[in-house]
Order: sequence, then structure tokens, then C-alpha cells
Amino acid sequence: MSNLFTRIKDTISADFNEMLDQKERKNPIAQINQYVRRCEQEVKKIRGHMEKQYALKQEFTREFHQAAAMADKRKRQAEIALKANEQELHEQAHKDQVYFEERADKLESIKRNAIKELESLESKYVEMKHKLKDLYVKRMELKGRENAAQAHKGMNNVLHTDRFADQSNATFAEMEDYIERLENQVNAEYRSYTLDARIAELEKRAE
Repeated sequence: MSNLFTRIKDTISADFNEMLDQKERKNPIAQINQYVRRCEQEVKKIRGHMEKQYALKQEFTREFHQAAAMADKRKRQAEIALKANEQELHEQAHKDQVYFEERADKLESIKRNAIKELESLESKYVEMKHKLKDLYVKRMELKGRENAAQAHKGMNNVLHTDRFADQSNATFAEMEDYIERLENQVNAEYRSYTLDARIAELEKRAE
């Protein structure tokens, strides 16, 4: 049952994503928004990798200094043991000295590589941030162009579309006809009122 629900959920999710993809293909602004979001995510990932690399460099540096310090310590101890004719202690200290020197050399090499990788990541991070800012500007430009195009389209519909012009002319004609009928009605009522008033005045005089 759980697998069935999972398949249904995945199917619905796939259909929904396909619908969004189709919608975005019809909307260039939506496409560039999606691209900007992907770039923002990549920049965030690079920043995370840089922080990890910086932490590793610090760790390698700390381990290198510890190994180098131990190599110097064992070297001094080996010299002291040799002067004291303690051959066994001298050999043991010298053996540890060689081990820590090799460890320090290896850590130094790893640290140099970590620094190179960090420098490369920093360079790419700066480049990606500049690219992202360029995308922000490009998106604003496209939005401005889209807005202007929509405005011009609306104005063209009003100014140049024959159907709109025909509808407008018909509407104005209907309004003119209505006003003309209203004016005729007012004039007729005025004339009727004037006639009635004059007749009434004559009747008063006759009485």
C-alpha cells in the first residue's frame, strides 16, 4: 500500500512538474527566474565548499605545525641521548624524528594543495557572484522590455485594431443616437409645455 501511494505521489508530482515546465516554456521571464534560482543555489553550494576547504586548510596547518614541532623535539632529544651515550634512546628518538619529519612534509604538501583548491574556489565564487549580478540586471532588462511590449500591445489594440475601432464607433454611434433621442424628447416636451401654457393664458384672458 505504501508503494502504491508513493507511485501515485510521484506520478502527480511528475505531471505537476511537466505542467510547470510547459507553462515556463511559454513565459521567458519564468524561465530566466528558474535559471537565476539555479545559479543562486550553485553559488550557495560553492560557498559551502569554500567554508569546508578553509576549515580543512586550517586543520592541515595545525597538524603540520604539531608534526614539525614534534620532529624538532625528537631531534633535540636524540642529540641529548647521543651525548649521554644512550644509544637505545638515541635510536628511538631519531626514529620518531624521521617519522614526524615525513609526516610534516606530507602535511605541508597536502596543505599547499588545499590552499590551491581554496584559491580556485574563491576565484570561481567571485566569478559566479559577478555572473549572478549580471543575471539580475538582465532579468530587470527583460522585465522592462516585457512591460513595455505589453503596454505597446495594449495601446496598439486601442489605436490600430479595426475590431476595437468598429466596436468603439458602434458604441459612440449608439450614444449619439440615444442623446439625440433624448434631446428630441426634451424639445418636444418643451414645445408641448409652451403650447399648453400659451393656451391657458388665452383662456384666462377670455374669462
